[in-house]
Amino acid sequence: MNIALFDFDGTITNADMYTKFLHLSGTKRRALLGKIVLLPFFILYKLGVIPAPRMRTIASFVAFFGRNVDEIVAAGEKYAEDIVPKYLREVAIKKLNWHKKNGDQIVIVSASLDVYLKPWCTKNGFSLVCSELEVDRGRFSGRYVNGDCSCENKPKLIHSKFELEQYEKIYAYGDTKEDLAMLSMADEAYFNWRHYTADE
Repeated sequence: MNIALFDFDGTITNADMYTKFLHLSGTKRRALLGKIVLLPFFILYKLGVIPAPRMRTIASFVAFFGRNVDEIVAAGEKYAEDIVPKYLREVAIKKLNWHKKNGDQIVIVSASLDVYLKPWCTKNGFSLVCSELEVDRGRFSGRYVNGDCSCENKPKLIHSKFELEQYEKIYAYGDTKEDLAMLSMADEAYFNWRHYTADE
């Protein structure tokens, strides 16, 4: 059996599904708080001072700290059912179906959140490695269980769940520099749907 590792935002989808979920799942009060608290961090992010993985952990803390788990999980399920399908790339759907027909193990590896990726992957029969929101007594702590699933953390989390040596061939698909560490693991890698080699 082969294994196919797919980034989600920007690779399978044509939009940033993480940011869209933050906006759609937030209350008016939380949205106002977010604008006030996140503005200086967002400016630093745009200036290149704060990297994207760090910006996501800050944004997730502000968005989800103290939020009721059942409420956000329900919002994630609705998001996976109603919103995510509108942003799927045709090229991605074709490639996912190709791997399915080939009998390959398909794994979504993403910095996006488990609350909407889990129901989407379950429905489609995919395995999942992603950023997971930490739960504390029925509410989200605002922190991640194993950190932001990006850059060098992608291979680390993949290895924690899969024994890659048992697969005949490793495929990997990504679209940003946050995926390069994962692409370097593959026998056959694609960057923005074009064949990629580490020396490029």
